[in-house]
Amino acid sequence: MITSIKSPFLEYKMTILRNKKTSNSLFRQTMNEASYLIAAEVLKHLKYKKVTVQTPLTKTTGKDLAQQVILVPILRAGLGLLEGFVKFLPDAEKGHIGLYRDEQTYEPVEYLFKLPKTKNKKVLVLDPMLATGNSSITAINLIKNKGVNIKDVALISLLAAPEGIKNVQKNHRSLHVFTCQIDAKLDKNKFIVPGLGDAGDRYMGT
Repeated sequence: MITSIKSPFLEYKMTILRNKKTSNSLFRQTMNEASYLIAAEVLKHLKYKKVTVQTPLTKTTGKDLAQQVILVPILRAGLGLLEGFVKFLPDAEKGHIGLYRDEQTYEPVEYLFKLPKTKNKKVLVLDPMLATGNSSITAINLIKNKGVNIKDVALISLLAAPEGIKNVQKNHRSLHVFTCQIDAKLDKNKFIVPGLGDAGDRYMGT
Protein backbone atom coordinates (compact mmCIF):
# COMPACT_ATOMS: atom_id res chain seq x y z
CA MET A 1 0.00 0.00 0.00
CA ILE A 2 1.33 3.43 -0.98
CA THR A 3 0.13 6.59 0.74
CA SER A 4 1.11 9.86 -0.91
CA ILE A 5 1.64 12.78 1.47
CA LYS A 6 0.71 16.02 -0.26
CA SER A 7 0.43 19.69 0.67
CA PRO A 8 1.50 22.93 -1.03
CA PHE A 9 3.60 23.87 1.98
CA LEU A 10 5.40 20.53 1.92
CA GLU A 11 6.07 21.05 -1.81
CA TYR A 12 7.55 24.43 -0.92
CA LYS A 13 9.88 22.77 1.58
CA MET A 14 10.73 20.09 -0.97
CA THR A 15 11.80 22.78 -3.45
CA ILE A 16 14.30 24.10 -0.91
CA LEU A 17 15.65 20.59 -0.35
CA ARG A 18 16.03 19.94 -4.08
CA ASN A 19 17.92 23.18 -4.75
CA LYS A 20 21.67 22.47 -4.96
CA LYS A 21 22.34 26.05 -3.77
CA THR A 22 20.66 25.33 -0.40
CA SER A 23 23.30 25.42 2.34
CA ASN A 24 23.84 22.43 4.61
CA SER A 25 22.42 24.32 7.59
CA LEU A 26 19.27 25.34 5.72
CA PHE A 27 18.93 21.83 4.28
CA ARG A 28 19.07 20.35 7.79
CA GLN A 29 16.56 22.87 9.14
CA THR A 30 14.19 22.31 6.21
CA MET A 31 14.39 18.52 6.50
CA ASN A 32 13.53 18.78 10.18
CA GLU A 33 10.58 21.06 9.38
CA ALA A 34 9.34 18.67 6.69
CA SER A 35 9.52 15.82 9.20
CA TYR A 36 6.77 17.50 11.27
CA LEU A 37 4.46 17.68 8.26
CA ILE A 38 5.19 14.07 7.34
CA ALA A 39 4.75 12.79 10.90
CA ALA A 40 1.38 14.53 11.24
CA GLU A 41 0.09 12.64 8.19
CA VAL A 42 1.60 9.27 9.10
CA LEU A 43 0.20 9.38 12.63
CA LYS A 44 -3.33 9.60 11.23
CA HIS A 45 -2.92 6.00 10.09
CA LEU A 46 -1.93 4.47 13.43
CA LYS A 47 -4.44 2.46 15.45
CA TYR A 48 -6.10 4.18 18.40
CA LYS A 49 -8.18 2.97 21.32
CA LYS A 50 -10.82 4.65 23.46
CA VAL A 51 -9.72 5.63 26.98
CA THR A 52 -11.30 7.39 29.94
CA VAL A 53 -9.60 10.39 31.54
CA GLN A 54 -10.41 12.64 34.46
CA THR A 55 -10.53 16.34 33.55
CA PRO A 56 -10.46 19.02 36.29
CA LEU A 57 -14.27 18.89 36.15
CA THR A 58 -15.40 15.37 35.28
CA LYS A 59 -14.57 12.13 33.50
CA THR A 60 -14.60 11.99 29.71
CA THR A 61 -13.46 9.71 26.93
CA GLY A 62 -10.66 10.24 24.47
CA LYS A 63 -8.14 8.31 22.41
CA ASP A 64 -4.74 6.81 23.04
CA LEU A 65 -2.37 4.88 20.81
CA ALA A 66 -3.34 1.24 20.57
CA GLN A 67 0.30 0.20 20.18
CA GLN A 68 3.56 1.56 21.47
CA VAL A 69 5.69 2.96 18.66
CA ILE A 70 9.33 2.28 17.82
CA LEU A 71 11.06 4.81 15.56
CA VAL A 72 13.84 3.31 13.47
CA PRO A 73 15.87 5.71 11.30
CA ILE A 74 18.18 4.13 8.74
CA LEU A 75 21.46 5.91 9.36
CA ARG A 76 22.52 8.45 8.40
CA ALA A 77 19.85 10.10 6.30
CA GLY A 78 16.98 8.68 8.37
CA LEU A 79 17.91 11.02 11.20
CA GLY A 80 16.54 13.83 9.05
CA LEU A 81 12.99 12.51 9.50
CA LEU A 82 13.32 11.72 13.20
CA GLU A 83 12.70 15.13 14.81
CA GLY A 84 9.05 15.53 13.86
CA PHE A 85 8.13 12.05 15.04
CA VAL A 86 9.98 12.49 18.34
CA LYS A 87 8.20 15.79 19.04
CA PHE A 88 4.78 14.24 18.44
CA LEU A 89 5.67 10.94 20.15
CA PRO A 90 8.04 11.86 22.99
CA ASP A 91 7.56 8.45 24.64
CA ALA A 92 8.31 6.47 21.49
CA GLU A 93 11.17 4.02 21.75
CA LYS A 94 14.02 4.17 19.24
CA GLY A 95 16.05 1.68 17.30
CA HIS A 96 18.87 2.27 14.86
CA ILE A 97 19.88 0.52 11.66
CA GLY A 98 23.18 1.48 10.09
CA LEU A 99 23.61 0.67 6.40
CA TYR A 100 25.94 2.03 3.76
CA ARG A 101 25.82 1.40 0.03
CA ASP A 102 28.60 -0.55 -1.65
CA GLU A 103 29.45 1.74 -4.56
CA GLN A 104 30.37 -1.21 -6.79
CA THR A 105 27.35 -3.46 -6.26
CA TYR A 106 24.89 -0.82 -4.96
CA GLU A 107 23.96 -3.35 -2.27
CA PRO A 108 23.53 -2.27 1.39
CA VAL A 109 26.13 -3.29 3.95
CA GLU A 110 25.02 -3.49 7.58
CA TYR A 111 27.20 -1.96 10.30
CA LEU A 112 24.68 -1.36 13.12
CA PHE A 113 21.42 -2.94 14.22
CA LYS A 114 19.81 -2.21 17.57
CA LEU A 115 16.14 -2.54 18.47
CA PRO A 116 14.25 -2.42 21.77
CA LYS A 117 11.76 -5.19 22.54
CA THR A 118 9.26 -5.33 19.68
CA LYS A 119 6.34 -7.45 20.89
CA ASN A 120 2.94 -5.84 20.13
CA LYS A 121 4.56 -2.61 18.91
CA LYS A 122 4.36 -0.55 15.72
CA VAL A 123 7.68 0.01 13.95
CA LEU A 124 8.13 3.12 11.79
CA VAL A 125 11.17 2.85 9.53
CA LEU A 126 12.52 6.25 8.44
CA ASP A 127 14.40 6.23 5.13
CA PRO A 128 14.16 9.58 3.27
CA MET A 129 15.45 8.36 -0.10
CA LEU A 130 13.77 5.23 -1.44
CA ALA A 131 16.03 4.73 -4.46
CA THR A 132 16.73 1.08 -5.32
CA GLY A 133 14.81 0.03 -2.22
CA ASN A 134 17.60 -2.37 -1.22
CA SER A 135 18.40 -0.60 2.07
CA SER A 136 14.75 -0.48 3.08
CA ILE A 137 14.27 -4.15 2.21
CA THR A 138 17.35 -5.12 4.23
CA ALA A 139 16.21 -3.03 7.20
CA ILE A 140 12.72 -4.52 7.15
CA ASN A 141 14.13 -8.05 6.88
CA LEU A 142 16.20 -7.39 10.01
CA ILE A 143 13.09 -6.15 11.82
CA LYS A 144 10.99 -9.12 10.67
CA ASN A 145 13.72 -11.48 11.92
CA LYS A 146 13.03 -10.03 15.38
CA GLY A 147 9.50 -11.43 15.14
CA VAL A 148 7.68 -8.29 13.95
CA ASN A 149 4.73 -8.88 11.62
CA ILE A 150 4.99 -6.89 8.39
CA LYS A 151 1.54 -5.41 9.15
CA ASP A 152 3.13 -3.73 12.18
CA VAL A 153 5.81 -2.05 10.04
CA ALA A 154 5.54 1.14 8.00
CA LEU A 155 8.18 2.72 5.78
CA ILE A 156 8.34 6.51 5.63
CA SER A 157 10.29 8.26 2.87
CA LEU A 158 10.63 11.77 1.53
CA LEU A 159 11.34 10.85 -2.10
CA ALA A 160 10.97 7.57 -3.96
CA ALA A 161 11.89 6.19 -7.36
CA PRO A 162 9.48 3.91 -9.24
CA GLU A 163 12.17 1.19 -9.23
CA GLY A 164 12.43 1.37 -5.45
CA ILE A 165 8.68 1.24 -4.94
CA LYS A 166 8.44 -1.81 -7.21
CA ASN A 167 11.33 -3.56 -5.47
CA VAL A 168 9.95 -2.97 -1.97
CA GLN A 169 6.45 -4.11 -2.96
CA LYS A 170 7.87 -7.25 -4.57
CA ASN A 171 9.69 -8.21 -1.36
CA HIS A 172 7.14 -6.97 1.20
CA ARG A 173 3.69 -6.97 -0.38
CA SER A 174 1.77 -5.98 2.76
CA LEU A 175 4.10 -3.11 3.68
CA HIS A 176 2.53 0.34 4.08
CA VAL A 177 4.80 2.89 2.38
CA PHE A 178 4.45 6.66 2.87
CA THR A 179 6.19 9.07 0.52
CA CYS A 180 5.86 12.72 -0.46
CA GLN A 181 6.93 12.35 -4.07
CA ILE A 182 7.61 9.58 -6.58
CA ASP A 183 10.24 10.98 -8.95
CA ALA A 184 10.95 9.98 -12.55
CA LYS A 185 13.68 7.34 -12.33
CA LEU A 186 17.11 6.26 -11.13
CA ASP A 187 20.23 7.34 -13.00
CA LYS A 188 23.13 5.02 -13.87
CA ASN A 189 24.60 5.58 -10.39
CA LYS A 190 21.28 4.63 -8.76
CA PHE A 191 20.48 8.16 -7.59
CA ILE A 192 16.90 9.44 -7.75
CA VAL A 193 16.25 11.87 -10.64
CA PRO A 194 15.49 14.74 -10.28
CA GLY A 195 15.95 13.96 -6.58
CA LEU A 196 17.97 16.11 -4.21
CA GLY A 197 21.38 14.46 -4.20
CA ASP A 198 22.77 12.53 -1.23
CA ALA A 199 20.41 13.34 1.66
CA GLY A 200 22.79 12.01 4.29
CA ASP A 201 25.72 14.09 3.08
CA ARG A 202 23.64 17.24 2.76
CA TYR A 203 21.97 16.77 6.16
CA MET A 204 25.24 16.05 7.95
CA GLY A 205 27.26 18.61 6.02
CA THR A 206 29.81 16.05 4.81
